[in-house]
Amino acid sequence: MTDAVRAVNLSKTYGAGAAAVVALDKVDLTLPQGTVAALLGPSGSGKSTLIKALGFVSPGDTGEVFFEGRLVVKDGRPLADLAQLRRRHLGFVFQKANLTSFLTARENVEIACEFGGKTDGRRRARELLDYLEVAHREHAYPEMLSGGEQQRVAIARALANEPSLILADEPTAALDSVRSRSVMELFRKVAHDRGAAVLVVTHDHRALDVFDVLYEMEDGRIRPSAHRSV
Repeated sequence: MTDAVRAVNLSKTYGAGAAAVVALDKVDLTLPQGTVAALLGPSGSGKSTLIKALGFVSPGDTGEVFFEGRLVVKDGRPLADLAQLRRRHLGFVFQKANLTSFLTARENVEIACEFGGKTDGRRRARELLDYLEVAHREHAYPEMLSGGEQQRVAIARALANEPSLILADEPTAALDSVRSRSVMELFRKVAHDRGAAVLVVTHDHRALDVFDVLYEMEDGRIRPSAHRSV
C-alpha cells in the first residue's frame, strides 16, 4: 500500500529563548492511502500544527515530509511546488464549512473542481454531491443548509481534485452526536472507497470506532501506545 504522506523526525518551535514553545517534537507519522485516522489530544498539544505541516501550509523547522514517496520538505525547505501540491492533491475540511455564501452547493463544489484543474466541473460536482447524499440540495445556498449538509458539501469540495490526502481539523465540533457520527462515517467511506488517506483532528470520542487508526498527541509528541488499529 502506498503512503500518501510520511513525516520523519518533524519538529517545530514557536518563539525563541525563554518564550519558546515546542509545538512538534520529533514526530514520526505515516498515513497509507485508503486509511482513515483520528488525531486526538488536548488543546495546545500540537495537532493543528501537525496538520499544517502535513498540508504544506506551515512546514516544520526540522525533519522531512514525504508525499507519495517523494521527499518534498526537508528542514523547513520546500523541494517541490507546495502550492501546486495543495491545489492538485490535497483536500481540507475545517470546523466551519466556510462555503461561499453567494454560491449554491453545486457551485461551491464546481468552482473547487475548476481550481483543481478539472475541466468537467459541473458534472463532477453533481457526482460528488450525489455520492455524499446531498444532490437534492445542489441549488440551495449555504444559509439554507443544515450544519450537517454544509459539512457534506465541504467534504464534496475537498474531494473536487481527487486528493490523495484529506486533512480535517475538528470538522464535527459544531454538530450534534448524530450528525457528527454521520460525518465521521463519510470520512471512512471516502478513505475506503476512493483510496485517499484521511486524517481527522477531533476531540469527539463518540465515533472513534469508525477509524482504522488512532493517534494521540501530547506536548508535541505522538504517544507510541496510541498508534493502534481499531
